[in-house]
Amino acid sequence: MKTSLSGQLPHLVEADWLVVPVPEGFPLDGALAQLDEALGGGITRLKSLNDFQGKGGETAVLPAPSGLVARRLLLVGLGSVSKLSVATWNRALQTAARAISSRATDRVALSLSSVPLGNFTLPHLVQLATAAFEVGSRGQDLFKSEPKRRPIPHLEILLSEQNPSAELQSAVTVGQAIAEGVNLARRLVNLPAEAMYPESFAAEARAVAEACGLTYKVLEQPALEQEGMGSLLAVARGSDRPPRLVVLSYEGTTEPGAKVLALVGKGVTFDSGGLSLKPNDSMLTMKCDMAGAATVLAAVQAIARLKLPVRVIGLMGLVENMTGGRAMKLGDVLHSRAGVTIEVQNTDAEGRLVLADVLDYALTLGADYLVDLATLTGACVVALGEEVVGAMSNNQAWCDRVLAAAQAAGEDAWQLPMFAHYDELIKSDIADIRNVGGRWGGAITAAKFLERFVRDKPWVHLDIAGPAFASSDKPHREGGGTGVMVRTLVELARSFQGEV
Repeated sequence: MKTSLSGQLPHLVEADWLVVPVPEGFPLDGALAQLDEALGGGITRLKSLNDFQGKGGETAVLPAPSGLVARRLLLVGLGSVSKLSVATWNRALQTAARAISSRATDRVALSLSSVPLGNFTLPHLVQLATAAFEVGSRGQDLFKSEPKRRPIPHLEILLSEQNPSAELQSAVTVGQAIAEGVNLARRLVNLPAEAMYPESFAAEARAVAEACGLTYKVLEQPALEQEGMGSLLAVARGSDRPPRLVVLSYEGTTEPGAKVLALVGKGVTFDSGGLSLKPNDSMLTMKCDMAGAATVLAAVQAIARLKLPVRVIGLMGLVENMTGGRAMKLGDVLHSRAGVTIEVQNTDAEGRLVLADVLDYALTLGADYLVDLATLTGACVVALGEEVVGAMSNNQAWCDRVLAAAQAAGEDAWQLPMFAHYDELIKSDIADIRNVGGRWGGAITAAKFLERFVRDKPWVHLDIAGPAFASSDKPHREGGGTGVMVRTLVELARSFQGEV
């Protein structure tokens, strides 16, 4: 999508669609009053008839509006001005993008000349708008002969300024980089397992590295064996697809002593559950079990494109969890890279086995701070629902920073406790630990398992099992892969600038 800024008056702009965000209970003044006048009082009539009040996500369409050059007008509600947030802006703008992208369109104009800024700066709104329209106009229908969602080729953002500043132009660039990252993660998650497997994911990562000037490293089976990654390798044993560990390194600063932020993603490209086989309905969406790795790849791409002055390494552990003759079995004892022995009591608790070795490897590469992302547990979905990410950590200050980044990015995350008594639930009689902790507190015991592999480094585990894959469409969001936490990781990297 090509995005441009202009000071064109809304009623004079030539476009297939003119989109106007409107707050709840909106006053008809300024640019909105000018637009209403051009429409011969059309917005006044909508309001008086209660056909449109500006409630969050509410829309009203005026086709072929007399008095406008644009061929269609879409009003979209922002909700209460006092409650405007990044999340409400994203929802409103993505709702607008989805409402108009169901048919082919060439040019869309979005008027920001009449909206209340509240606590937002205009550059921030431009960034949000650019990203929202890029994300909202992309669907999951990668293989449909007649797609239901069509990308918008041109977006013109209308401002009061006649000569947009360099800061506003930069906001467009930021919004595009973030949106392209979100859409990359969504596309990878939406691809079926026949197309997205460890080798093909590694090829996607190589393409990103080459396009963004990143250092690319891949560990294939012999190298994984040499590294002693017995935990990760055990998960891969049942598949004909060999495992991979991909490492992307971004050196955005040469500042002496600059800290290294490690982003670690679970990349189970298909999860059958192994010998602890999932039922059919639970397996239907298991192409999404690599969403953590997809999020890491997408975030590192965006960070590199934005040229943030930080040091970041992205690590993606890639396997298939299948039921072949060599598949790991219940009762097996695995030898992890860190030297921790693991009793397997459920082969469907495989993501933590992959992450264990990758987290340990990240420490070897010099990670100072760690964030891992994984569609790890159904227990987290039971606890927090499908819209909220679970956060668990060994370091409260670091967790606070990650949660602050999520809030700034408009993504919902909630911290779960990590009390020491949860460690008792993963003790094994024959090994150091076991890979499940019983029925209760499953999201937390999974995190306590991972905690054994980060030593004393500040670490946050993000369980994205609920929000990573949407089971159905909503007005503001396409079903399928969501790209959740890409925005948060970029915001975290932005806050990490100058960390020494």
